[in-house]
Formats: sequence, structure tokens, C-alpha cells
Amino acid sequence: MLESVKISRRQSEIRQALAGLVGKESPTEDETRQMAARDAEYRVNEQRFRAALIAEDTERREARDDLETRGDREYSDLVSRFEMLQVARFLDEGRALSGPTNEIVTELRNRGGYRGVPVPWGALEIRAGETVASGTPNPMRTAPIIDRLFAQSVAARMGASMISIDSSEVEYPVTTSSVAAAWAASETGAVGGPTAYATTDKPLKPNNTLGVQMKITRKAMKQTGDALEQAVRRDMNGAIGEALDKAVFLGAGASGEPTGVLVGSYGITSTSIAAAASWAAFRGAVKRFLIANAASSPADARLLIRPEVWDAMDGTLITNTAVSEMDRLLKSIPASNVVMSSNALAAPTGAPLASTALLTTNIGGVPPIYVGAWGAIDLIRDPYSDAASGGLRLTALATLDCTVSRPAQLCHLAQWTLQPVAELVAEEASAKLGGKVTIDLTRPLQAYDAGGRARALATLVQAAAQAKEAGIDIGPFASIVDWAE
Repeated sequence: MLESVKISRRQSEIRQALAGLVGKESPTEDETRQMAARDAEYRVNEQRFRAALIAEDTERREARDDLETRGDREYSDLVSRFEMLQVARFLDEGRALSGPTNEIVTELRNRGGYRGVPVPWGALEIRAGETVASGTPNPMRTAPIIDRLFAQSVAARMGASMISIDSSEVEYPVTTSSVAAAWAASETGAVGGPTAYATTDKPLKPNNTLGVQMKITRKAMKQTGDALEQAVRRDMNGAIGEALDKAVFLGAGASGEPTGVLVGSYGITSTSIAAAASWAAFRGAVKRFLIANAASSPADARLLIRPEVWDAMDGTLITNTAVSEMDRLLKSIPASNVVMSSNALAAPTGAPLASTALLTTNIGGVPPIYVGAWGAIDLIRDPYSDAASGGLRLTALATLDCTVSRPAQLCHLAQWTLQPVAELVAEEASAKLGGKVTIDLTRPLQAYDAGGRARALATLVQAAAQAKEAGIDIGPFASIVDWAE
């Protein structure tokens, strides 16, 4: 116990004793001496109390920090004991909620805004003993509640920050001005002129609602054990995670979907490669990050590609070596930073097939993407759709949105082509047909004058005339601008 607390308690005892003695009209000599002694002790204790407060200031600060975090830990413990099975039986049979489930539902309802039974995001966490395709995550590790829920999602692996919002909109001001320092030109000279410090707001708005519907049969409701609860939690987790990944990157910005990173006008640099996927093109994007101070090393970059691009790069070997383009990439970008998804990126399209890639960085603790989730999940029962079969249909509603923090932390590479596959086909065709076969899937993707090659023709023609006079073959020069044929 702190010394100041002990003194405070003793002061309270002295005041009680003095109150009893002061109430007497004619105190005895002994009682008078007691009053004098207690009064002197009280004054001394006042000085001791002030000294103790000063000495215990550090201890009190530590105790206050512990109290501030204890509430969050206790709430997390309650959420870890939240039972989805109770919610399902409450909606189906009207059975009363109890224990931690009842406490959490009551607290969320007091905040308002729910038509059905509010379910905290943490209740969707995959718990120990539940096996999913991507492995068994450990629910005991420390992480923000939304990050822990979608720890295996593409958005989280690409550095997106998942945040929980109680109500209203949330804006993140991002500096847009370029403040520069300047040296004084002389002893009495002034430094550089003032630069206005400007910011732009990156808002998250509760305009997009994601819904998940689950149909639970009467037979499933009558089954005992934790199987039903685990199934409901697992299905909701997987459905929300898959839909969220697709919306963060490919959201149309219409029909209720948020505007995705690759769709919205966020000012992200988009480079048309119009060539086969290679480490050289990725290296160019990483170089732009380094020049813009968006990364301190290539290992800071995170890469999102389609499985088809990985297959093409891993199958493309450097001439006369066993090293592939993917091997070269992994020497600079860690394998843990390379994310492959067929859900977050659109399927290759066109003739020939073309794909895209996205690079992000997380520098200075600022995530490249923000994903906001408002309140808790609103779980509503539909009592009519499956009434004839005695089943239970649940609708889970979640309000979500996403935005980009700084465009300089993202880079979009478009029109990756599967040229290496065509080269393998051409090699096999050459062997079977007995002549050289060339299949070019890259050049048809290029716009006219891509890379200034058409403008180089004038210089090439002039050089060709001079080369002819000097007896030099023009073929190698023409191949530089892909006009060899």
C-alpha cells in the first residue's frame, strides 16, 4: 500500500476522534490533552502526506497506465468468451442471453444503431482447434482487433491498417506541401521564404454496407456441442474477408461498393509495362519508391501479383543459367512481402493475356491503405423466409470503407504479358515444324509510339542511309526499336 494512502486513512481516524471530543461541552483535562496531541499529529501528517505524494508520483503514473490498459484487457477477455451459439438460439427460440455474451450485447446496444443482435468483430476470430485452409492462427497474439480478425487477408499483408470506428466519419490529414530549407546567403541575409503548410483530408465514410446471409437448418440447430458456433464464425469470417479483399483493391465505387485502390482516382502512379513480367520492371518501381523517400530499401516494398505472373516469372530462366526472374526478385524483396491472389486482382484478359501488379510501402509508420469498420456486426433474423422448414436465416451487416493515405506509397504496374509462355510454344513449334517460329504477345499491346520508338524512326532512317554508304548492316539497329521484321 502506498504511504500516502496509509497517512490519509490515519487522518480520517484522527478527524473522527476529534469530532467526538469537540462535541463535549466540558471536556476533562485528559480529553483536552488528547485533543492537543491529535491536533499536533494531524498537522505533522499533512506535511508527510504532501511529501509522500511527491515521492510516489512515478508509482502513481505506472499504476494509472496499468488501469488504462486493464479495461481493454478485460473487454478482450469478455469478447473471447462471446458465444455465437447463444445468439443463434436467441434469434431462433427466444432463449435469453447470459454471461459474457449478454454483457457485451447490452453494452453495444446502449451505443445504439442496431436492429438485431450486435456481434463484436472479435467474436469472428478463429479460435484454437478450428482448422482453416491457411493454417491455424494463434488467437493469443497481441494485435488490433480488426488486424487479428483479417490477419491472413491480402489487404493486411499489403500493409493496410484495419481500424475500428464507433460512429461518424473519420478523416486523416496528409501533408501535401513541400517545405524546403535554405541557407542564409550572407551574415545578415534572410533564409528561404516561407512555405505554406498544406494538407489534404483522406476521409472514411460509412456509406458502404456489406451483408452476409447464412441459412441454418432445423437439424443443425438441434445439434449439440460447439460445431454450430464454430461453423457460423468460420463462414462469416471467410465471407467477410474475401469480400473485403476484393473491395479494397477492385471495388467499383458504385452499387454499394467502396472505391478500390486500383479503381479510384487516388493519384497512384500507374505504369504501362507492355512487356513480359521481369525483375527489371519491378526494380524500376522500387527505385521510384526510394527516390520519393517512400522506402529506405527494396525490402520495404510489398508486392501483389496474380498466380499466373508468378508462374511466368518462375518459368523464365536467365540465358545459360538456372536462375529465374522470380529468383532475382526474391533476392531483393523478401518472400514474405510477395502476395499472390486471384481475388484481389482481376483475371488476365485480352489477346494476348495481360495482368497487373501493385506495390506498396509502409514508411514512417504510415500505412498505405486505411480500411475502416463502423461499430460491430449487426446480426438480424429473418423469421419468414424459412418458416415452413423451421430453419433460421441470419443476415450479418457490416459497414466498411477504404481509402489511400499517400499515393507515393503505392505503384500500379499494368499490362504484364505472358510472353514467356508464348516463347515456350514457339520453341516447341520450331522443333516440330523444322523452321524458326516466332510468337510475339508483347508488341500488339503497345500503343503507337510506345516509349518514343516511332519517333526514333526518323533518326533510324537517317542513320540507315549513312550506314549503307559505310557498308554497315542496319539489322541490329532496327531490332532495338522492334522493327526488325
